[in-house]
Amino acid sequence: MKKLLASALAVAVLSGAVLPGATVLAQTAASVQPIDGIAAIVDEDVILKTELDRAVNNILAQYAGRENQLPPRDVLQRQVLERLVLVKLQVARAQGTGVRVTDQEVEQAIAGIAQQNRVTPEQLRQQLAREGTPYTDFRNSIRDELLIQRLRQRFAQSRVSVSDAEVDAAMAAQASQGAQYHLAHILVALPEGATAEQIATAQKKVEGVKSLIDKGEMDFSAAAVRYSDSPNALEGGDLGWRSIDEIPNAFASLMRNMSPGQVTDPIRGPSGFQLLKLVEVRDASQAGPNLVTQYQARHILIRVNDSVDDAKAKAQAQTLQARLMGGADFALLAQENSQDQSSASKGGELGWFTRDEFGPEFGNAVAGLQPNQVSQPIRTQAGYHLIKLEATREADIGDRNRRAQVQETIGRRKLEDEWNRFLREMRGEAFVDVRVGKTAETEATPAAPANNG
Repeated sequence: MKKLLASALAVAVLSGAVLPGATVLAQTAASVQPIDGIAAIVDEDVILKTELDRAVNNILAQYAGRENQLPPRDVLQRQVLERLVLVKLQVARAQGTGVRVTDQEVEQAIAGIAQQNRVTPEQLRQQLAREGTPYTDFRNSIRDELLIQRLRQRFAQSRVSVSDAEVDAAMAAQASQGAQYHLAHILVALPEGATAEQIATAQKKVEGVKSLIDKGEMDFSAAAVRYSDSPNALEGGDLGWRSIDEIPNAFASLMRNMSPGQVTDPIRGPSGFQLLKLVEVRDASQAGPNLVTQYQARHILIRVNDSVDDAKAKAQAQTLQARLMGGADFALLAQENSQDQSSASKGGELGWFTRDEFGPEFGNAVAGLQPNQVSQPIRTQAGYHLIKLEATREADIGDRNRRAQVQETIGRRKLEDEWNRFLREMRGEAFVDVRVGKTAETEATPAAPANNG
């Protein structure tokens, strides 16, 4: 959950929530109160027409002044609805496999978002109210995001592994190459077990899109927004900066021989046909040091176990918090009350650590604090924590952690491939009855030029 704000932005777009800075279009429509309808049935859940309308209007707000980059309204509606369907399916799968998110964890996540927007949680709530977004909807979108992130974490633990040999090869490649690539892509998806007719139709579409780009009739990002089936279509297909070990092997060799601005011919992959654009290339040294935020904090732990139930532990933590708010010394209370034997004798001092070092719940709470601020009681697997943030700093991970970073990079690439395959399988197995935008399903395919390979 290292970039919760960015993730929350994405989910907020889907839920119709508008974070500070966005402007809701067509405010006069707010006074109209039509009877709500069903946009789609997703297994045992539904997507309401109002949900879809809010999400589409929020996309329009994000693109204010750049509306010409968006596809026609019916096509945009289809793209946004598909994203909403995937969110519903992922949340249902998470809940069905026992993933849980507490109210307190949601509030901590919102506090972190507020901090990154340089407002208090109450100011964030007021901003949402001014822009017509129900706080309950925004809160539910954050809960969904946390559920999906935990489902993805479980998936990664069970499906993704990286061998020492893969890390060795990647580090050797980095030492000899040192290049990073800024990429974007367009995906024309194919279903599992696609028929010859479906393959031919998809190939004709992708060739038509490539022709539009080659002729200068549409730039790559606009074509991605309009025609790509990838989840990042509305971001112009942008994949960000990647080192060579983060690029699938099928594309890595192409990248080495391409110039910035160049677009590949259609490439057939497991997901369908793709167009890949090399936006920029830089030497890895240009990326600057690998900085991570480190936190210095103290904590008090009240454990939950067979002899101390959840309610009793929470009550004890709340009592200690009240004493701290009354001016009690944190280090002294930690020495007297903390059940973390490794830190209690040091007044709860944990030293310098990264956000995820003690788990996501603890990390989210720390990231939402200001220096010298004390948290609310935070529930983790160990029990309830009170955390006092003392300082933060940016630190270069250095060579000591370089191998771990490379391993994480390879794992992230593998996870992306496996996760997308998992989403396609889940979508293919689901019962989805779309009740709106039927005409969007018959969107015109760009004509392929006769001589385009």
